[in-house]
Amino acid sequence: QGQLVESGGGVVQAGGPPRLYCVASGRPFSTYSMGWLRQPPGKEREFVARISWRGGNTDYTDSVKGRFTISRDNAKNTVYLQMNSLKPEDTATYYCAGSPRLSPAIDEYDYWGQGTQVTVSS
Repeated sequence: QGQLVESGGGVVQAGGPPRLYCVASGRPFSTYSMGWLRQPPGKEREFVARISWRGGNTDYTDSVKGRFTISRDNAKNTVYLQMNSLKPEDTATYYCAGSPRLSPAIDEYDYWGQGTQVTVSS
């Protein structure tokens, strides 16, 4: 019925700027808001960033404001997360997710990717 495939994670040094990719298929990508969520080790999954259908509106959790940038290219069915000034606290499994809602809560995303691990060393 559709899938999201994330890539770009890995083990990085603090301060590194990896870019995460999420490629969607089988869903109406251009009419879905997209989000990045993450789950740190031993913690609950949390919201990181989201972007509206056409990319005009974005939102970020306070801890990543000014460091992370979410963007999308609907022609490529792809959403990105540029991660600058990484900190050890950013270590988590990062998930791409989609929702037909404009500003979805975590429980309002209809489908999720499998996740990609980001580990930030000190």
